[in-house]
Amino acid sequence: MALPDKRASIIESHADPLDGVAETMDRSSFSVIAQATHGLSPVTMMQAWSDWAMHLAVSPGKQMQLTSKAARKLARLATTTLSGQLADHPAIEPLEQDHRFDDDAWKHWPFNAISQSFLLQQQWWHAATTGVMGVTRHHENIVDFATRQMLDMMAPSNFIATNPVLQERIVETGGKCLVDGARLFLEDFTATIRGEPSVDTGDFKVGETLAVTPGKVVFRNRLIELIQYLPTTDKVRPEPVLIVPAWIMKYYILDLSPHNSLIAWLVGQGYTVFAISWHNPVSHDRDLDLDDYRTLGPMAALDAIGAITGAEKTHALGYCLGGTLLSITAAAMARDRDHRLASLTLLAAQTEFSEPGELGLFIDEAQLNLLENMMWGSGYLDSSQMGGAFQILRSSDLIWSRVLKTYLMGEREEMSDLMAWNADGTRMPYAMHSQYLKKLFLHDALAEGHFKAGGKGVSLSSLRQPIFLVGTERDHVAPWHSVHKLHWLTPAEITFVLTSGGHNAGIVSEPGHRHRHYKIMTREKDGPAIGAEEWCHMAESREGSWWSAWGEWLATQSGTPVKPPPMGNSRCGYPAIEDAPGSYVMER
Repeated sequence: MALPDKRASIIESHADPLDGVAETMDRSSFSVIAQATHGLSPVTMMQAWSDWAMHLAVSPGKQMQLTSKAARKLARLATTTLSGQLADHPAIEPLEQDHRFDDDAWKHWPFNAISQSFLLQQQWWHAATTGVMGVTRHHENIVDFATRQMLDMMAPSNFIATNPVLQERIVETGGKCLVDGARLFLEDFTATIRGEPSVDTGDFKVGETLAVTPGKVVFRNRLIELIQYLPTTDKVRPEPVLIVPAWIMKYYILDLSPHNSLIAWLVGQGYTVFAISWHNPVSHDRDLDLDDYRTLGPMAALDAIGAITGAEKTHALGYCLGGTLLSITAAAMARDRDHRLASLTLLAAQTEFSEPGELGLFIDEAQLNLLENMMWGSGYLDSSQMGGAFQILRSSDLIWSRVLKTYLMGEREEMSDLMAWNADGTRMPYAMHSQYLKKLFLHDALAEGHFKAGGKGVSLSSLRQPIFLVGTERDHVAPWHSVHKLHWLTPAEITFVLTSGGHNAGIVSEPGHRHRHYKIMTREKDGPAIGAEEWCHMAESREGSWWSAWGEWLATQSGTPVKPPPMGNSRCGYPAIEDAPGSYVMER
């Protein structure tokens, strides 16, 4: 006789009527927490700080080392200060990207001692928060990052009493700068309360001074508008170019002003250029996921391009998140024996996320749960929430320097096309963003070979097209070491470029742009993978814009120029709908 299963007694045979109520209440609670903490999980922070503090407490060797470091730094500062040599022989130099103490006023007593003391303290805290035995890498990164944010907030450049440049400004204006700053603060605060943009973009208007490369919208679905640009040469390469931008911001980062538009430059090189302009999601788009973005985005665009131009092959370029999506698309096409892609160009795009950069620093299960519940009610992640995350990555440059210049010195920063674009935010739908964070950031599914597209697995090892891969030296979003790891994931030929600048400014790097340089080297098809640092030592250094090198590379992948195709193709169902830049880019 079979014995009854004791586990059955703890399994309810009917659903609890309070299940739905409980879930709603929990989601509401987490949503309130998320709003209060701007999407940052307090659980993740507490776990990180506890991990670090407890391991440091039982590490006498690390404590002794930190005590010794503090004593040496104090002695160095005291020696140079008392000898009167601090101005000419500083105890510590700021990091290359730190310009807070560049003004000569910081070289005079007592401000030189104040700034030097801060920099030495900053260096000591980095030593204190890293290299503690037993602390997980994830928690170490969080503690180190959070400590830097707190130090940036307390920097002497942020306060009247310790900033000589600000003091001089107050004297020069008779205090008027503080009045002007208070007025500007009130303007921004009022705009925030009303839900209005806090940035006046001035003369930079989409369709008037920005995104003005002539073209036509030739296809539209619920997620994209496809723009075809007018040719400016008598003949064009037979292979058109499809540009897949990130939907985290508007597409016209690649079509800013006429002088620095990558799209206009590419058209001028004799290519038929198509660009995707993404719809700005709203609540009813909450269920759009990554596979919807793949099928309604680049796949639908490739179908339209083929029908309009009759081309058998297309070059494809993906930027940032658009590059990640393009990689997934290319892998799925290779799996399905779809050979329409002639080459791939990936700009600051990650395919491997074990080093996700500071933007993905806090992503763990607790953080993901909070973000999901923050998006649950509205169905999307708002642009202001994402914009705040980007600002935190470079708080000394994007937050505190702005506070100093605008609200204390009373001066609005002069608007630029890149700043105007940056203020033109977008949203991301709930399903896509959750899937992106969970499968790519958290589980690195694409690189590890268990990501699915169209219900079937995809592998980057199936890529065979020549690849032009670009990383930027100071990228806080897609670190170049992580971008470079595509070398380990595919046997395809890869021409890798490491260019000066950051995630945006490094890409918008037109020929003639001052102070630009890059390194370049090609790994042949089926060649051995080279580590990032080894690559850096072996690569050729060049001055100027990487665009020129890409143009030369793209020409070698293209056929003999032919007559330009028509603008749209009504007979095939792709009529010219309206002038570029279209309607989706105007959505707020």
